[in-house]
Amino acid sequence: MGHTFSSEKRQDYVMKLKREELDLLVIGGGITGAGVALDAQVRGLKTGLVEMQDFAAGTSSRSTKLVHGGLRYLKQLEMKLVAEVGKERSVVYENAPHVTSPKKMLLPIYKDGTFGKLSTSVGLSVYDRLADVKKSERRHMLSKRQTLQEEPLLRKEKLKGGGIYVEYRTDDARLTIEVLKEAVRRGAIALNYVKVESLLYENGKAIGALVVDQLSGEAHKIFAKKIVNATGPWVDTIREQDRSKEGKVVKLSKGVHLVIDGSRFPLKQAVYFDTEKDGRMMFAIPRDGKTYVGTTDTFYEGEIASPRMTAADRDYILDACNYMFPSVQLKREDVESSWTGLRPLIYEEGKTASEISRKDEIFVSESGLISIAGGKLTGYRKMAERIVNIVGKELGVKKECETEDIALSGGHVGGSKGFEGFIQRKIEEGMMLGLSKQEAKELAKRYGSNVSNVFARMSKLRKEAEAFHLSASLYAQLRYGIEEEMVETPLDFFIRRTSALFFNINWVEKWKEPVIRCMRDTFEWTQEETEKHERELAAELYFAKTPL
Repeated sequence: MGHTFSSEKRQDYVMKLKREELDLLVIGGGITGAGVALDAQVRGLKTGLVEMQDFAAGTSSRSTKLVHGGLRYLKQLEMKLVAEVGKERSVVYENAPHVTSPKKMLLPIYKDGTFGKLSTSVGLSVYDRLADVKKSERRHMLSKRQTLQEEPLLRKEKLKGGGIYVEYRTDDARLTIEVLKEAVRRGAIALNYVKVESLLYENGKAIGALVVDQLSGEAHKIFAKKIVNATGPWVDTIREQDRSKEGKVVKLSKGVHLVIDGSRFPLKQAVYFDTEKDGRMMFAIPRDGKTYVGTTDTFYEGEIASPRMTAADRDYILDACNYMFPSVQLKREDVESSWTGLRPLIYEEGKTASEISRKDEIFVSESGLISIAGGKLTGYRKMAERIVNIVGKELGVKKECETEDIALSGGHVGGSKGFEGFIQRKIEEGMMLGLSKQEAKELAKRYGSNVSNVFARMSKLRKEAEAFHLSASLYAQLRYGIEEEMVETPLDFFIRRTSALFFNINWVEKWKEPVIRCMRDTFEWTQEETEKHERELAAELYFAKTPL
């Protein structure tokens, strides 16, 4: 069996995980767990990973979708954090230009705002130096007139000027899946919808896990020399099972983002702005004909798997937008879609959610379980390196971390320098297959160097696509998702593999029925299973638009 990643071979992977004693079992298939699996596998450790939902289904598909350098941490004087995440951005970009791209970010400066002209200028240049920002991307300051030229929708009164710096926009869930696919290509075994029910012990040491396959209902035992708990918001749930939840604990903070059509909110330029009410900062970002805005930052106590936007969350963001962009006058019905994520923060007494440090911490319990909590999407590779250093030391592995120079799956596009040329070539190729220029570009950017595999399916499977009443490109993406990206459910496809439920919700409404029929035939779902998937998708579509 080659290193495939197909949901149709799921049983083979389950058997393989059961049969072999792993060097390392990673619990959690978000960006942190994925990063650990890749780093460990590259260093020669036999690695398995299990995720109880879909990969990236928790925090890693619900972030602000920026690999950002942490400008706000400058205010909190967290210099080391800024330096690390700043340098990491360019590594992530080089290794996967298709899922990360530098975008200018405008920071408007207002009289009485958080950032003054001088402090912004100094702050951004310190940021540039700490974060090792490329010459072409260094900050520059703007006059009031220039600021309004960059973004005419901004509030004019009290505006003094602005600063432009660079942030990196990403697709968080696709970044996670590309890291995982690279780990799997190198021999790791990764499974979604496999839940750890309890850890297994021998002489007080954690030696494995009892897991239940959420799709088949079967229970299995997996054995490993070391276990890493990278479950994000669930990290303390696993520490409780290990009876080692003591000292620092995780406190969850909820972040909501709204998506509005570009025709209603025609933002030209991404903006990082002060909210009028409480001086927190917020992002408004144009993306593929939509504008998305976030985020809120409030402590959260509810059900971890399904945080929901409240009416108060929605109104807080809309009010902030209407204050900063007064001509837009957004209304509730302008919200096309939304997503709600949870940040697993390491609790610090007496601090509000937005004041708590975003640093990560590693806990090693008496049983040998290694847990990681806190941390940022941007720093995932360094977090993984620190964890695998600990594992490697205990297992006698001498090899150093090599992931800095490893292109991720889909990232073989000639680095950041070759990326534009690659896209142009693929657009021509896609148009020869009958795609519009726009659609060809979208696919090339989504799949990077793997787009050839999607195009190949388009030419080969036209007849099949017609039989399912699907367009050739959609069917090719779905088949690619099932055969090479472990797609098991409609939500895996519509949220984590394409982001369509957030950024193109009408497209999901249009195609959901033929997609579900096609998946039903592929996976031979019973009537009951099919209805369950229909209900789950309908619920997500409803929750995206409707607050609690």
